[in-house]
Amino acid sequence: MYERPYSACEPVVCFDEKPVPLHEDARAPKPTRPGHVAQRDYEYVRKGSANLFYSVEPLAGRHRVEATADRTAARTARALKHVADAYPKARTIHLVWDNLNTHCEKTLTDTFGQKKGHALWSRFTVHYTPKHGSWLDQAEVGLSILSRQCLGTRRIATLSMLQHETAAWRRDVNRQHLRFTWRFTSRKARATFHYSRRDMLRSKD
Repeated sequence: MYERPYSACEPVVCFDEKPVPLHEDARAPKPTRPGHVAQRDYEYVRKGSANLFYSVEPLAGRHRVEATADRTAARTARALKHVADAYPKARTIHLVWDNLNTHCEKTLTDTFGQKKGHALWSRFTVHYTPKHGSWLDQAEVGLSILSRQCLGTRRIATLSMLQHETAAWRRDVNRQHLRFTWRFTSRKARATFHYSRRDMLRSKD
């Protein structure tokens, strides 16, 4: 999939989610001043957790981030609908994601009903990463970049703050059209997972 040339009619979109702990400073930090660096107390207050849904079209440098209170099946379904809505003219959307139990058609039909959920699922050609191979989902690369560039070691205390900060990051990387250069080729994959071209041929039976 990743070695295919770019196609606006059949975009390749990688999808993943990430839990984010919410922390608040127990004491107000001291800002920088002449001769002194900023200081932050090691103690913090737990404020619960949130979730990030993230999708990326690596060849187009198109990123989407949605911060939510949790990661329920219904929220997953709505996040996937937002992905589909972003590509109204696509013949199909090649969706790469892992084997999480909510990553299935039932999540959509339970949320939107049988007819609408099935119609939404049919917008996608789904490609699951191998078991123990979720790192093959390029969305994990994007989430790693987001964690370093946006979240960092800062303490984010509320969902609204997380939504504000991730939205700013998304606008910035989309302006840059931040693309990924995937270097794990098919040849390297065959060596790593110990399969040959012949293993991938369809049976004539």
